[in-house]
Amino acid sequence: MTSARKRARTYDPSRIRAAVLAQFGNVREGVRALTEEQLALPAGLGDWTVRELAAHLTMGVQAVSRQLELPAPPAKELALLDWPFGTASRAGVISDGTRALAAANPDLDALYATAEERITASLATAPDDRLLGVPAGAMTLADFLVTRTVELVVHTDDLNRAAGVAVPFDRQALAACTRLLADALAVKAPGASTEVRIPPYAVVQCVEGPRHTRGTPPNVVETDPLTWIRLATGRLEWKTALDEAKVSASGERADIGALLPLMG
Repeated sequence: MTSARKRARTYDPSRIRAAVLAQFGNVREGVRALTEEQLALPAGLGDWTVRELAAHLTMGVQAVSRQLELPAPPAKELALLDWPFGTASRAGVISDGTRALAAANPDLDALYATAEERITASLATAPDDRLLGVPAGAMTLADFLVTRTVELVVHTDDLNRAAGVAVPFDRQALAACTRLLADALAVKAPGASTEVRIPPYAVVQCVEGPRHTRGTPPNVVETDPLTWIRLATGRLEWKTALDEAKVSASGERADIGALLPLMG
């Protein structure tokens, strides 16, 4: 997507690396404390259990170390803001792989320890511009790690809601996840008639129509980061969020429900 390349914001690679490791560490501590009863609960994602969700959370970081162990692909093809739109097509493969991983690794803490050790070692020497092969093309390590914040934050929220726990969110990971999904909306619906505010992390303009230049925008959507992430990933319906006052929308072009979700 040409528009994705034009709109992509920059992220501090060192902060993103730290955020990925910090959020994975948060999840590892949370999973370690889960009981067998909690692990057997439905995850709310198809027919996964919480155990399978917990195993899946290691896959996102394992992908980094696995790709760094392979030869670099020949050229960069996938822009960062193209990534959210290409995830749904692999849902079946990911689901099958998750079940197999959970079945093969009954000791979740050992699985997490291995994943943490591998990614920490891999990132210690890999440069930010190192290319990684991903299903839809190739990305730099720096860009791919931004996508890992999305995977980790989204599934940390899934885990918290399914198991009734409160695994904390690393602030930088939550910020990067929020911003990437907000920018994806601006790519999907380019324009400047509607302002979407997700304080304290992101403000984007989107939707075709008259451009706002001064004063209060005529079309405004505002919500908090976790509500936005749930809307953007299909965990929460737009109408439900409005009915429960989790999002405010004012103006004739503020109904962005038809644009959601952005990724599955």
